[in-house]
Amino acid sequence: MTTGAGKPLRADARRNREKILTAAARVFAEEGLDAHLERVAKEAGVGSGTLYRNFPTRELLIEAAYRNELSRLCDAAPDLLAAMPPHEALRAWMGRFIDYATAKLGMADALRAVVDSGVNPYAQSRELIMTALTSLLDAATTAGTIRPDISAPDMFAALTGVALASGKPDQREQAERLLDLILDGLRHRTAL
Repeated sequence: MTTGAGKPLRADARRNREKILTAAARVFAEEGLDAHLERVAKEAGVGSGTLYRNFPTRELLIEAAYRNELSRLCDAAPDLLAAMPPHEALRAWMGRFIDYATAKLGMADALRAVVDSGVNPYAQSRELIMTALTSLLDAATTAGTIRPDISAPDMFAALTGVALASGKPDQREQAERLLDLILDGLRHRTAL
């Protein structure tokens, strides 16, 4: 990770930035656009000066927090595939998708404010998600554990439906059951 001037960030600066982005996603998801940036700094365990040095405006912080959540989701796919069988990696990623969608839904008002300022935080989001999802589906299909006729856009639609219907934190158990149901429907079955 580098600064705007192209210099690499020191390790402590990288950690502080990551803590700020994680706290910001959580605070904006809980409180929306009215969230106080001082609360973000406090939850991140940094001073206000550190927060503003990294993110001089609310819009820059919101955009960076959203993009960080998106990166976490998409970057998880290869790590999950390296750590577990493909169908388990797919299921673990599906749970992470719900985490991402829950944060995104919670940040909706804040993200709309960013869009209103002329910035599109969603640029390339779908493409990045489709790439991650395709890699997981392809690995599970190649392993013979899921049907080969499911496309990444169809899976994205199913996951989005679960997130919209059960994406609130207090609905997590229902979301997990629905994700299991989707995965059961994807399992490869031999003809009788």
